Amino acid sequence: MTSPTDEPRIARVAAQIAEPARARMLTYLMGGDLASAGELARTAGVAASTASGHLARLEAEGLVTAEVRGRHRYFRLAGEDILRVLEALALVAEREGRARAWSSPARLRLRCARSCYGHLAGRLGVQMLDAMLRQGWLRSVPGGYGLTAAGREALVAMGVKLDGLEAKPADAAIAKPCLDWSERRDHLAGPLANALLRHCLDAGWLRRRDGERSLAVTPPGLQALGRWMTVPAR
Repeated sequence: MTSPTDEPRIARVAAQIAEPARARMLTYLMGGDLASAGELARTAGVAASTASGHLARLEAEGLVTAEVRGRHRYFRLAGEDILRVLEALALVAEREGRARAWSSPARLRLRCARSCYGHLAGRLGVQMLDAMLRQGWLRSVPGGYGLTAAGREALVAMGVKLDGLEAKPADAAIAKPCLDWSERRDHLAGPLANALLRHCLDAGWLRRRDGERSLAVTPPGLQALGRWMTVPAR
């Protein structure tokens, strides 16, 4: 006979995520970047000492990991599986009252463009995938998307550092669809998507907003990206 102790520790882990301050920390870390305890304290709206306690609990449950750099510790999600859990919860949480939920300026910025574990998400991410498929830069292959010859040529011309991805066979999946929790449509994930976001940031087409996971499209980015895709107004 199965006892309760034999079942997965869903309630215990869910309790860590459910606490509002910890939930805000985890959603901030969904961007994929390292964050200091101070940054996470400000994001969660709690004192530094309180943030330390929350982070200790998240680390103990295997939801975040810490890296020591000099005198400071920096935190990130413990893995992509944690991201997938948080994204699934976000999809459920955003089912109702969407117009009201997305009415604040901060939420609108997040919906327009944000980082998602190293790749671009939000309306801009969805539009980017649509444009790459429409222009024949990507093709469907088992496991995701492969890069076509036209796609390689276009991305290299833009200066995107493909780091060997251009040498992959045409039927190799170097990107995959990822369901966007704010748009409920796919954006692009995987190695190619990571390379694209790095290029957009390095080229100054996108910039990170202080204390937010949202990304801002700069005037040079509007001009460069607007040549081949629809850039959302906000």
